[in-house]
Amino acid sequence: MLRRYAYAWLTLGFFAVSLVLHWYFGWKAYAAAAAEHGVPAETSAYLVEMARDTFENWQSEFLQLLWQVVGLAYFLYIGSPASKENDDRMEAKLDELLKAAGLAEAAERIDESHFRHHGHSRPVGAVPRVPGR
Repeated sequence: MLRRYAYAWLTLGFFAVSLVLHWYFGWKAYAAAAAEHGVPAETSAYLVEMARDTFENWQSEFLQLLWQVVGLAYFLYIGSPASKENDDRMEAKLDELLKAAGLAEAAERIDESHFRHHGHSRPVGAVPRVPGR
């Protein structure tokens, strides 16, 4: 389990350490500013300020990056039409070139070894071809 999700655990560790250090050094800066003004550093005021700053940072950086990386990777993984179209088209062209060069047997061997069985790549949403027609 640890090995399978090592990247996630490492990222979570970096996140936790950075969050703790952010709040620790924020407290030091807040306490120093309060001392300069001759007032005691209040934990409740500090927590409100740091929570606001943290969520503001997450909104502008973390959530945006999360959407761009994780969201787009997810759409690529599930095979959205935008992520499939170019690969399918290129594969169809390569299949036609192999047939034109008289290498149809080689194309079939490649398909078998790469888990495509007697099919021709079609763009997403295309009507499947019936063999022999």
